[in-house]
Amino acid sequence: MTLMLPLDSMFLLMESREHPMHVGGLSLFVPPEGDDGEFARSLYRSLTDVDSIRPLFRRKPVQFLSNFAPVRWTEDTDVDLEYHVRLLALPKPGRVRELLELTSMLHGTLLDRHRPLWEAYVIEGLADGRVAVYMKTHHALMDGVSAVQAWYRSLSSDPLDRESMPPWAQRPSSGRVRASRGLDLQRRVGSVIETVQDVVGVGPAIVNAAASAVKDHVAPLPFAAPKSIFNVPITGARRVAAQSWPIERLRKVSCVADVTLNDAVLAMCAGALRRYLIELDELPDKPLIAMVPVSLRKGDEGEASGNAVGAVLCDLATELADPAARLQRVHDSMSSAKSLMSGLTPLQITALSALNVAGLGLPLIPGSSRLITGRPVFNLVISNVPGPTTTRYWNGAKLESCYPASIPLDGQAMNITVIGYADTMQFGLVGCRRNVPHLQRLLGHLEESLSELEAAAG
Repeated sequence: MTLMLPLDSMFLLMESREHPMHVGGLSLFVPPEGDDGEFARSLYRSLTDVDSIRPLFRRKPVQFLSNFAPVRWTEDTDVDLEYHVRLLALPKPGRVRELLELTSMLHGTLLDRHRPLWEAYVIEGLADGRVAVYMKTHHALMDGVSAVQAWYRSLSSDPLDRESMPPWAQRPSSGRVRASRGLDLQRRVGSVIETVQDVVGVGPAIVNAAASAVKDHVAPLPFAAPKSIFNVPITGARRVAAQSWPIERLRKVSCVADVTLNDAVLAMCAGALRRYLIELDELPDKPLIAMVPVSLRKGDEGEASGNAVGAVLCDLATELADPAARLQRVHDSMSSAKSLMSGLTPLQITALSALNVAGLGLPLIPGSSRLITGRPVFNLVISNVPGPTTTRYWNGAKLESCYPASIPLDGQAMNITVIGYADTMQFGLVGCRRNVPHLQRLLGHLEESLSELEAAAG
């Protein structure tokens, strides 16, 4: 058995029927040339015809203290792949609309805790011949960056490659030479010393960061967000909307305005949210505040288990009508947040992030629904996850799109996640079906927002 990290355990503790805590992704494949209409079934067979499953994808939680607190992982020695991987078909006419409706339904159902915490669905029946794969993984098992990279690494950049293996397949040993016991012990001792130093520095790091935030008036503080239609208790039903945009359009905006690509993405989302809320006559007088996750993993840790995620708060400047001024405010806010975390260790960043997401555990407290109706800790989550810059293939089938589907939270009824893929930015919007009306309209507002940013950038 393996001990569970506290943050991983938290994602299981927060889960209920109304709050599924898994991340997902919807991939669209163009069948290879010469396909006779059997690609979906051959894809399904290749995903289930696996001799050995990676330990990570055999993990399931062990319940402790009367099934309340999951603190350990155990491994399923007999994983039923025909349960975890399923073949489905869309009803006619097989439009993207039907695909997103099915994805919305699948994304709102809980994973079975008596089995490893992941599922995949191969979906055929699209009128244009494309085949979809929807996969979901519990956030306790993998954070979003790890899940995305695990999927992309199972694909190939070579359209002629026919050796693609699913993320859960046990790959041959890399043949690395194991470090000597002496060196291994030395590394462990060094790690312990670094951890002790990190813990000692947590308090001063938090005090300094809070003081800087108050002084600069740029980095938002927790519970400073205005009340909005997103900050309400949610149900378990979901609605998913998705669309991609050329990355070059956002790069041009970022270059002309001298901001980061992520700043441009956040400003694009801010402009769309402003338009959407004006349309509903629900725009707050004060700016919406987004929680922006930041990965704490090193470059070679992409497929690691568990969670290594920090959190910063960003002022979206949604009260401003001027797109250029809005972009500048977003840039200043993110720059300030990054400055606060510069020089901190991952452990210290995690501790500081805990302040930024303080209050998300309120649903675990009896009677907390009254607390959620107060000032929200932030308004919504907006994530930007890096992906491959080249086109990927599954045994000759081109991956055309890979849309993320993340987690709305109680009190934060909508989530926007963006993944970079090849020459596009793939936007995935997930909202509570009851409390976020006409979610798909935000896609049109995203285009309008990007267009006004382009016009402002000249």
